[in-house]
Amino acid sequence: MTRDVKLGWDVEALSKAYRQGHMAATMGMAKTRCPYRSEVVIAAWEAGWDDAEQVVREQQKRDGLFSRIA
Repeated sequence: MTRDVKLGWDVEALSKAYRQGHMAATMGMAKTRCPYRSEVVIAAWEAGWDDAEQVVREQQKRDGLFSRIA
């Protein structure tokens, strides 16, 4: 497993942070509530949060469109 000893992160940790950020946005958690301290891991968490937040916004737009049509 690739690990940067100086920074204390590896690909698995970044993937986990991304998934947790994604889940946090899906559940409505504020982006400012990231639990990580390492800049690289924070970036992974925020990327997951941003991706999920975009999906949620698009879903809300679709839901709004369908409710106006119905």
